Amino acid sequence: MTESELVSHWVKARAHIIASQAAPTFLLTAVVGFLALGLPNADLTVRIAAAGILLASGIFGALAQIAAANEGLAVIADLRALEAPASLTGCIIAMAPWVNVVRYVTPAIFVIVYVALLASLFFSAPDLHFGR
Repeated sequence: MTESELVSHWVKARAHIIASQAAPTFLLTAVVGFLALGLPNADLTVRIAAAGILLASGIFGALAQIAAANEGLAVIADLRALEAPASLTGCIIAMAPWVNVVRYVTPAIFVIVYVALLASLFFSAPDLHFGR
């Protein structure tokens, strides 16, 4: 492949990384809003469904991010093999360590957020009603 084709593949992989974060981020934000509106007080089946939707979305999002990151790293490996790379190629190659954030850190953060949301869904303190 030519340098131009490899850079084009890098751009596509980067776009996939960005796009793969949109849906799970929106879903997590929506669930936080639903928690504030009383989701923890919903029927158990509704809370289980919400947890399942979050888990399925998170797994799909993580797999999409990991796949795009792996493709990006493969492009970077091919760009490193070029004899006289352009300055842009050097910048892309320098991004290699940061691509690992997408592969490891982002899914780890999802797990932490998922566990926190599960705790809120299933183990939150009941509302206290005073005076009425």
